[in-house]
Amino acid sequence: MGLKMRLRPAHAGVVMVAALVSACSGKDTPPAPEVPAGVPSVAFMADVHFENVYGDLKSTSFAGIPTQEGRNATIRTMYAQLTSTRLFNENYFAFRAALDDAYAQGVRLVALPGDYSDDAQPININGIADLLHEYQAKGMRFFLAPGNHDPNEPYDDDEAGKNDFLTHEGKEQKVYAPGNAACKAGDPSVVCTQELMEQGYEKLLTTLSDFGYMPNKADLHWETPFSQYANGQYSHEEAVIQGALENRQFEMCAEGEGGRYKAAGETALGRAYTRCSSIIDASYLVEPVKGLWLLSIDANVFIPNSKFDPANPRAFKGFDGAGNAGWNKVLTHKKHLLEWIQSVVERARTQGKHLMAFSHYPTMDFYANQTQAMKAVFKPGAFQTARVPEAATTAALAATGLRLHIGGHMHFNGTNDYQDEAGHFLVNVQSPSLAVYGAAYKIVTYKDADTVEVRTIGLNSVPRHDELFPLYQTEYDHLQRSTASGDVAKRWNRAILDTKSYGDFTRYYFGELSRLRFMDEYWPCEMKEAATSLNARQMLILSQLRTRVTLAQLKDAPGIVPLSAACMAKGTATGEAVPVSQLSADWAEATARADALARAAGLNLDDFASITPYEFHGDFHRTVYAGELALRDMGPERVRQYKVLMDAFPASPAEILKIGEQPSDQNPVHVPFQNQFKQVFAIFKGLGSAKPSDHFTIDFKNKKVSNANDSALSFNQAHAPGSGRPR
Repeated sequence: MGLKMRLRPAHAGVVMVAALVSACSGKDTPPAPEVPAGVPSVAFMADVHFENVYGDLKSTSFAGIPTQEGRNATIRTMYAQLTSTRLFNENYFAFRAALDDAYAQGVRLVALPGDYSDDAQPININGIADLLHEYQAKGMRFFLAPGNHDPNEPYDDDEAGKNDFLTHEGKEQKVYAPGNAACKAGDPSVVCTQELMEQGYEKLLTTLSDFGYMPNKADLHWETPFSQYANGQYSHEEAVIQGALENRQFEMCAEGEGGRYKAAGETALGRAYTRCSSIIDASYLVEPVKGLWLLSIDANVFIPNSKFDPANPRAFKGFDGAGNAGWNKVLTHKKHLLEWIQSVVERARTQGKHLMAFSHYPTMDFYANQTQAMKAVFKPGAFQTARVPEAATTAALAATGLRLHIGGHMHFNGTNDYQDEAGHFLVNVQSPSLAVYGAAYKIVTYKDADTVEVRTIGLNSVPRHDELFPLYQTEYDHLQRSTASGDVAKRWNRAILDTKSYGDFTRYYFGELSRLRFMDEYWPCEMKEAATSLNARQMLILSQLRTRVTLAQLKDAPGIVPLSAACMAKGTATGEAVPVSQLSADWAEATARADALARAAGLNLDDFASITPYEFHGDFHRTVYAGELALRDMGPERVRQYKVLMDAFPASPAEILKIGEQPSDQNPVHVPFQNQFKQVFAIFKGLGSAKPSDHFTIDFKNKKVSNANDSALSFNQAHAPGSGRPR
């Protein structure tokens, strides 16, 4: 289906941003009409990352691994999973379990806020379409929003592929699309199939048209940002015309949105816009049942880059990926969306509709407002902080009047809110991924016009979660036998195959992900050494240590503090040296102080040793992703132990002596740890003291998010509300 650029004005009810903000923000706004009773709940399942583990690669050279059931498993290696921020295989079973659970709870409407596929490959898109049709036949309906993995690029990528499909020998197999250079060169080690190409918007929206991207005859209303219904009269027939892909495009330029925004943008920039192309916007508004509006927002922003070729504007290499752009770039490159959102919000209010908006990307800080602290403590770019929306972005979206947004993308479970001086109150609910630790989905229900209940449904038990484990055993055996350095480096802990539930499996997976990837990728060298060497007992003692013995001297005092000067710059000792033997006495005094802290909290210092280094950095990263759900997994005693550590550090730790940017080995043993880990534990505390994210209610009238779970665990950090800031 050929696409031609056809720029159309936004919905007739849409006006400019400033006018709408003014119209929506005054105290004289008339009250909203009563919302119809009985509007059903909606399940939100984000970041499914569906991979069709029994799909057909349509290749004569590689069909996957034959199984006892007579099917071929086309799966990725366990090592690939343990070094990825998402599972590739077991989420196949988790997604079905989530759908069965939602159906059993009476939920018939399911929204998927993006990344519903692995990477939009035909094998996976056709697989998820078949699965959704299966549940649709049971009476469920599905509403998709595109993510940065579906599509990866706005147009087809016929060079894509994966390096790590698992063979029956336990080895890795490269599988690429035919346009890949290795395929063109006839590389015999590579399997080439069209099933691994990455599809762009046109193919995706065509294949998945039944799931919100096109109107259904049962819909009471359906529109796109560009829809225009004559005299405001809706009909399914006209909606089908409005939904045609040639009617859902806008002009994207490198500098910003073109079309009717281009002249003003060029004037402000002082030069002409460049590298302009028409792009599909997959957004839509649907009323599937009376009184409920679902606003699916396509917040993907694929900006034309230096490789953009005006003569070949559909070449996928001419666009940057959307993963880091998010809502920050929507403000500049999809201006029409904010105007449309304002129009939808105003119409929902005046017509008494329950509005639930969802997109793939968060609308505000998703690190419990710890982003700046994380940037200061960890390596540059750690924890993907580039993806955090800027304050101005959140403010602009709140100014549309939107009150509720459900996002995904980060695979996090979390909640945050924002209130501006005009009284706009926006709540962002992060729906966790089904493919990571803390796997869960959200059920969102309007209790009345101004009250929403959110329940988080965890997937601890997933039927068939271990179905592929025998195949991973083959991989494990191969890696153990092989002496090749590449294979040795990919050895993983077989204990993960002994896990008895999906919850245990994902918890173990995240421990391995932390060990195999996060510690190197995110933590500075000396912090990594401490986090991977010290148990919580040693950490508590070290938080109390006061010594003049330096890190350079630790080599002469083995067995006391399991640290070294390996990550430190070599400095020159100054002043009178302290004998290294002093460290034993100082450590003993610190142990006594740590013991007193533990006893004051009703705990035993020796029990802190049960939090091994592996458990500590796993708990930290699990809390980053799962928030309140991670604390529930830890249990009350471990939470209490961490709270003791969080409060144990000196109020003003000594500054770290540095040589350039690197800590010096002439620092006293305790100084780098106390300085850095005071900050680490402050971040940890903030992450575990965030807004409720398990079972909670949102009161839009009183602008409040309240925990509905009396047994919820928290590190109890006070939140300081501030006008114009996430609270």
